[in-house]
Amino acid sequence: MVIFIKEIINEHKGFGKQIFKLAKIELVKTYKGSALGPLWAVIKPTFQLFVYWFAFSVGIKAVHEIGVDVGDVTMSFTRFVFMISGLVPWFYISDSINQGAKVIRSHRQFVTKVNFPVSTIMTYTALSRLYIHIMLSAIMYIVLICFGYYPSIYNLQYFFYMPLMFLFFVFLSWSTASMSAFSPDFENALASFMTGMFWLSGVIYNSYDLPAPIDKIMLFNPVNFFVNGYRNCFLYNRPFYDYTLELVIFLVEFAVVFFLGVYNYNRLRKKIPDVL
Repeated sequence: MVIFIKEIINEHKGFGKQIFKLAKIELVKTYKGSALGPLWAVIKPTFQLFVYWFAFSVGIKAVHEIGVDVGDVTMSFTRFVFMISGLVPWFYISDSINQGAKVIRSHRQFVTKVNFPVSTIMTYTALSRLYIHIMLSAIMYIVLICFGYYPSIYNLQYFFYMPLMFLFFVFLSWSTASMSAFSPDFENALASFMTGMFWLSGVIYNSYDLPAPIDKIMLFNPVNFFVNGYRNCFLYNRPFYDYTLELVIFLVEFAVVFFLGVYNYNRLRKKIPDVL
């Protein structure tokens, strides 16, 4: 296992500059031929945010205020602000899982025709999605400021959650992309699973307010960890270390996903060119 990890690290060290260049090319290629180009990557989720706002705040006459207790203080904020802070990480997570699973199949030319380290494909495609996520995060931050959520020291926790989210889903794609290369059924099953994952995560509701023992079960959902994390640093002004149990559970899952990713990738990578 240690040898395999060293091999993957060496692959990335030798292709560092290429990874960043390919990430930019991937972003441009995705929207090639459109007049607005990569701006569509921001326009599409922005429109989705509007749809969610309209559906939950207007269409079904949802309650406009959500109360969250922080000690003796109750913070109130509109449903739109609550949703945008959960949907911005969800857009990245959803794309990372769906696109990460099919990345080897969609980039088979790098696997079958050239001598290219397959593990870096998952990295540079995830990096191209991260560029979009950072732009959406900047828009979200501006919106929050407009709603009265002014900058605070807790906002810096974004630089803890965002890189952790990037790495977690890169490691996950080492397993999902390798298995999807052998069976498109796995990819389709994963896409179907994502619909349920949206509703089973605290993207549009506060998982901390769920009744016991569901609130504890939700701690095992890594999507929920990142959604809560973004709200902790932008809305609740809570330090990440206040949620020790949630953090410990996630770090265990992080380690499991990493080692499973290394195991599955190295077990299947020599067979992938023949399958494709």
